[in-house]
Amino acid sequence: MENISAFFSYTLFTFNEQTFTVGQILLLPVLFFLAYFAIKKSSSFFLHRLSKRGLDPDLVLLFQRLYFIVALLLLVFTTLAILNVPLGAFAFVSGAVAIGVGFGAQNIINNFISGWILMWEKPIRLGDFLEIGDVKGTVETINTRSTRIRRTDGVHLLIPNSHLLENMVVNWTLVDRLTRCIVRVGVAYGSPVKQVSELIQQAAETHELVLGDPEPLVIFDDFGDSALIFDVYFWIETGGEKDLRVIKSDIRFKIDELFAANDIVISFPQRDVHLDGEVKIVRQ
Repeated sequence: MENISAFFSYTLFTFNEQTFTVGQILLLPVLFFLAYFAIKKSSSFFLHRLSKRGLDPDLVLLFQRLYFIVALLLLVFTTLAILNVPLGAFAFVSGAVAIGVGFGAQNIINNFISGWILMWEKPIRLGDFLEIGDVKGTVETINTRSTRIRRTDGVHLLIPNSHLLENMVVNWTLVDRLTRCIVRVGVAYGSPVKQVSELIQQAAETHELVLGDPEPLVIFDDFGDSALIFDVYFWIETGGEKDLRVIKSDIRFKIDELFAANDIVISFPQRDVHLDGEVKIVRQ
């Protein structure tokens, strides 16, 4: 025991008129990581409690980030105070780090600042449905470096925060969840167009998720090559493309059912071929 005590009491070096023993050096990282673990746990605890109170998820996330960073800075300053290390001792190191950041970590700093801008200005919020180029998905979390999006097929994507600020992003749910949809159908020539319009209107109005204000609007759009073209416009509250596709599918099923019950024929592409001259049948 005396040897162990002597080992931990052995002075490794002296800094700023303070001696540091083996025991202090070994104990310091243990205490630091325990404090770091406590900060993460308390941060998650506050996040859970605030979420249960029904607060804005983006505000809760911003509070968690601020709490974590402030607590981490206090931990670092407390550690330096325990070691009696003045901040001026890091003047040279901080200058070197600043140069390194300027040349090698521009993207990291850019994404970090962009993440704070996203959480503060809220052009993109948790739960928003985004369209970025060919990618469509729901925002799950906004981290300090990247934003995690769950694509419509279930795949998770990590998109750099700076990309969301510097490029065009379509936010389907930025102001509200109202979306205008269109369903197109073509009927055969000779069909009673007034009745067709009424049946399409009925199919849209009877769907429980179609809004009554503004009410669905049926347009006789065009005389097509093989069909009379009708469009029905209607508004819904949707959280993404999946809901939209399901509702449009339901309305198409209803239109087909009503047309079949009223002997309305849905047109299909067809061509009349006229042959000039005499047609001979050659038999072998």
